[in-house]
Amino acid sequence: MKCAECGDKRCYTGKDCAGLADEAREQYRDEQTLAMTRVATRLEGRYYMQLCRLEELVRFCREMGYRRLGIAFCIGLSDEARVLAELLGKRFEVESVCCKVTGLNKEELGLEKIQPDRVEAMCNPVAQAMVLNRAQTDLNIILGLCIGHDIIFTRHSEAPVTTLVVKDRVLAHNPAGALCSGYWRKRIARELEDNDQA
Repeated sequence: MKCAECGDKRCYTGKDCAGLADEAREQYRDEQTLAMTRVATRLEGRYYMQLCRLEELVRFCREMGYRRLGIAFCIGLSDEARVLAELLGKRFEVESVCCKVTGLNKEELGLEKIQPDRVEAMCNPVAQAMVLNRAQTDLNIILGLCIGHDIIFTRHSEAPVTTLVVKDRVLAHNPAGALCSGYWRKRIARELEDNDQA
């Protein structure tokens, strides 16, 4: 599939280009998947272009009947995590866990350090998932975890996961900025064409 290159997007009006409609339809027989799909579709239909992502998150959680939410956050977004936990705490039970939980030294796993001459605790997305799994959260929210750490966290989380903030230290946590800027697109294209880049 190369949907990104398609000019007419006839799937929007019902065309099954992938030949997977029947197989996909079967997956929606799963109760949880269908419930989430109904709520997501209802929010999109009723509030299209009216709610910010945080408002959508709150409404999604309310309509799904979630009681306990987990926040897996980067230590660099501690202030934002505190604000998010406070806001969500008005309606839900909120558990939050910092990326440095357990304080494991990077040297224990032979990991590269930012500053080689000091002790550095590693980011620990596995432990973040473990903490929230033990808390039996209904939904976990990623708040600025690094690339890779977000993937590991999602892999180990027992609850469904959504991302509220994507880590991008250079573009103020707005990775879409690189897609919207000709400067960044050219820079990244040059990097991809350079075979010597590590």
